[in-house]
Amino acid sequence: MSAIGALSSCFCLHPGVWLLKPGMQKMSSFGLHTAARCAAKDYYEVLVLGGGAGGIAMSARMKRKVGAANVAVVEPSKTHYYQPLWTLVGGGAKQLAASARPMGSVMPKGVEWIKSQVTALDPDKNCVWLENDIKVSYKYLIIALGISLHYEKIKGLPEGFNHPKIGSNYSAQTVEKTWKALQDFKEGNAIFTFPNTPVKCAGAPQKIMYLSDEYLRKTGKRSKANIMFNTSLGVIFGVKKYADALLEVIKERNLAVNYKCNLIEVRADKQEAVFENLDKPGVTEVHQYEMLHVTPPMGPPAVLINSPVSDESGWVDVDKETLQHKKYPNVFGIGDCTNLPTSKTAAAVAAQSGVLDKTISLVMKNKLPVKKYDGYTSCPLVTGYNKVILAEFDYNAQPLETFPIDQSKERTTMYHMKADMMPLLYWNVLLKGYWGGPAPVRKLMHLGLK
Repeated sequence: MSAIGALSSCFCLHPGVWLLKPGMQKMSSFGLHTAARCAAKDYYEVLVLGGGAGGIAMSARMKRKVGAANVAVVEPSKTHYYQPLWTLVGGGAKQLAASARPMGSVMPKGVEWIKSQVTALDPDKNCVWLENDIKVSYKYLIIALGISLHYEKIKGLPEGFNHPKIGSNYSAQTVEKTWKALQDFKEGNAIFTFPNTPVKCAGAPQKIMYLSDEYLRKTGKRSKANIMFNTSLGVIFGVKKYADALLEVIKERNLAVNYKCNLIEVRADKQEAVFENLDKPGVTEVHQYEMLHVTPPMGPPAVLINSPVSDESGWVDVDKETLQHKKYPNVFGIGDCTNLPTSKTAAAVAAQSGVLDKTISLVMKNKLPVKKYDGYTSCPLVTGYNKVILAEFDYNAQPLETFPIDQSKERTTMYHMKADMMPLLYWNVLLKGYWGGPAPVRKLMHLGLK
């Protein structure tokens, strides 16, 4: 069924360069790298960089094409997380443990797992370099390195997370702190932020605001709360149909939205957040908070910055319809690390994996790719503990909906799809390389109405 299209965010297993104090490091092994392990071979027909949703899905597909022994995945992390669940973890509706599985359990059987970090790419020589100066060559390269989080670009972070009242649903180390801050709320400002950078799942920063609003209503604290969404953007959402629906929710629940407002500093000891007015550079405003949810600045992984495979901003430079690299025909990209002009979500990864599978099949036969990716992406906008607005759209920010209903309406069925059905489809269908997005199902459903 088409529900997989509603996955809420891309899955990046590389949390960026941010160091936690020893006490916080013990909270999770997320992002901690194992020692570099030599690859079983120094050459693979298909080499995949990254063990997130895109990397695992494509390695499963490539295994069926060229055989497991000819495929390797470079991924240092021990744990694979289903990150869309973290919105619900931060809101107290799910447990963090439910989002985690050992990396080895999701790696396709027989595919070589190289437990190392990529340190350089040399596409002119068809090889990459890993830690300890290990060189691995390839015939075809799939880059699925995800996106990096940069809490350290906000003054006072990440060390500020050692204080109470502050959390972030974007990291395994800090998502449970969001729920703790919400539970401990007494009275004052509850502030939710959106950074001045590309982000994965652009809807997630406001989803936790809606959950927090409902929680505070249920616990009798809402009258003592001033809920604020401080976003660097000039709109609440990039697709008008869903933006209009969200603005109605915001008005109905008396939520405050401040546009062009970017978090630049957290003074956690004083419970103060400093924001810059992007329309007036250098002009700042300090807000006292009782609860603060931080969405960190994000960017391409460090290894891609100034890499031969990347554009000037550091994103893998691929054709937006075929996902084939614009310069190197045997190099491909998928997911958050690419410069595809669409929202960075897992729904996008699902759709991209189907297109990329067909692209690589034709390239392997010395034929030109014909399957085209239309930019399909999706974000189930959680507006409460049993309500979701299911946003689906394309490169042109036009709705590209799966179901024959008005998806801009809040629906309980869509919430259960996100909270209960999607994890099952993620682990058992997408990661095993059997799902290429909702397009075929969409066509069948609409044909059935004629």
